[in-house]
Amino acid sequence: MTKNDARGGVALWRRIADEIRLDIIGGKVSSGEQLPTEAALAQRFAANRHTVRRALAVLADEGVVRAEQGRGTFVNSARRLSYRIGRRTRFSEGLAGQVQDMHGELLSTRLENANASVARGLGLPPGARVTRLERLSHADGRPLSRGTSWFPYQRFPDIAAVFGRTGSLTQAFAELGITDYSRASTRISARYGTPDEIRDIGLVPGSVMLVTEIVDVDADDRPIQYALTRFPADRLELVV
Repeated sequence: MTKNDARGGVALWRRIADEIRLDIIGGKVSSGEQLPTEAALAQRFAANRHTVRRALAVLADEGVVRAEQGRGTFVNSARRLSYRIGRRTRFSEGLAGQVQDMHGELLSTRLENANASVARGLGLPPGARVTRLERLSHADGRPLSRGTSWFPYQRFPDIAAVFGRTGSLTQAFAELGITDYSRASTRISARYGTPDEIRDIGLVPGSVMLVTEIVDVDADDRPIQYALTRFPADRLELVV
């Protein structure tokens, strides 16, 4: 591995792909606009052209850019969704008017003892029994988010079965007696995707994920869900 191949433990081609992806996400380069030449990018990142070419190939595989023979590399005009986060957040409502079909998929479920973070989020003593759901949300047939949710088992012992049948947490809550709920808190961070997230959402290694840590409460302000949801940054933006 050469000096130009890795820095700080992260492959240089991956860092270059991330920087270009963030330029596009941040609006520095617009849809349909041509990227700088490989030579210019190599100079910008102090890399060789082979490394730049590998980064561009990854972005092309993601559908972020396209290479046109004899012309160069251009930013695709793929639609990026905007998800509004507010007090009364529902995933379907936050994306209303942007997608035609949405549904959730139950990947796995298990009973476990709440760790400190889960217990704090749900207002339970550490070690209390909770139901954990691993979920994948789809928008117009395309995976859009990977979620992990925890629920008080004593209150919602059937949440896994109901969500597995309905594919909607809102519908599942309604069937279990929660006709209205709201968002008590949302924390947002960003990081690289894990191998499982990359596989489930259909991304390439090095993809950047937006992560929300949320607590939902019922009409009496009792916590009903603590969740960590991961979104691919090149497919969706979070609007607060």
